[in-house]
Amino acid sequence: MNLTGVPSSLLAELRSAAVGAGVKRLAIVGGAVRDGLLHERYGRVWTGVPDLDWILEGDAMGLAAELLKRCGEQRVTELQSYGSFGTVALQLDGIALDFAMARKETYPMPGENPVVEPGSLDSDLVRRDFTINAIAQDLLSGQLIDPHRGQQDLAERRLVFLHDESVSDDPTRVIRASRYAARLGFVLSPEALQQVTATVRRWPWSWQLHDAPDQAPPALANRLRMELDRLFAGEPWALALDCLEEWQAMALLDPSLQHDRGRNRRIAWAQRLGLPLLPAWLAGAPDPEAVARRLGVPGQQQRWLKQLLQLQDWLVSADAPDLHAAPDVWTAALETQGWMPETVAFMVCSQPPQWKPLLRWWGRWRHLKSPRSARDLIADGWSSGPALGNELQRLRLEALKRSR
Repeated sequence: MNLTGVPSSLLAELRSAAVGAGVKRLAIVGGAVRDGLLHERYGRVWTGVPDLDWILEGDAMGLAAELLKRCGEQRVTELQSYGSFGTVALQLDGIALDFAMARKETYPMPGENPVVEPGSLDSDLVRRDFTINAIAQDLLSGQLIDPHRGQQDLAERRLVFLHDESVSDDPTRVIRASRYAARLGFVLSPEALQQVTATVRRWPWSWQLHDAPDQAPPALANRLRMELDRLFAGEPWALALDCLEEWQAMALLDPSLQHDRGRNRRIAWAQRLGLPLLPAWLAGAPDPEAVARRLGVPGQQQRWLKQLLQLQDWLVSADAPDLHAAPDVWTAALETQGWMPETVAFMVCSQPPQWKPLLRWWGRWRHLKSPRSARDLIADGWSSGPALGNELQRLRLEALKRSR
């Protein structure tokens, strides 16, 4: 058995350890198999050795212990065990390996976390998302295991869900599909698109089951947010969002995002300013804080989005400075209102008429300090207290006025 980018010596050590630990089957699954086949058969550029996910029929911790006994602590490092099923993560010769006991799962209610119990390699492959991710290669027998015709779907560059209730059980698979479609250049099969359409049409049925129309079930909300975080962290996000829009799938988050013409510009600006991208996208909703709350977005980001609506109203009020007002005027006005810097930066991403002074405050003006320090003023006879702070601010604004 050969795996693209994986040293044969590492595979030999794993094979020997599996036999020594009494493991019946040890198979690599998921992205490593998929990407290796794409590289070898279809010339896709190989981008390096990924984390290697292994499924075994046997004891994951026992396999890790056997590896440690054979290879020693110099080669086996960062050994950690997780969860009741003994999932084990470690590094062998600097390559990350994850071992998990084969399992099967059932969904007691759509959108909830599945109930998981021990299973076989075959049952483990069934619980995966797409046929192209349900291909495994058994290290012990060398057999390529493909019970769901994933190789054919790789050749035809299409995404096929493993069963008819795949999206109904876990709507986050729609977000995952957009990630793979963007990264691999694949398309949904007609049957897969039909599943997505049917689920979106019934949405938000899963929230209503919990008698909380403003909240998704916590397990589903967390998984949605995690998939979106992955989308923005490492995928061609513009293409992925285009896919979600094409599939009419924005309703999984908020229907108003379906026709958000400023989306890509807003997110690109957020990327440029070093801001998190998910809130920049959600800022296109009429009530972005509510969407962020449903998804369980971190509280600080929810506060930014709440302030964003308030800042938007303030900018069109009589209290906001004139578009061409001096730096000191804009600085005093923004800081008197108490807007958080990130709120102002997200407003820049939306490109209102005042975006240039807002950007200058974010990038330069707010960082300018008084030309004289508190220590200097105290040496001149000032006492500590509010008056000292006011004088430092006056000197700072004077300096800003001169900098125009």
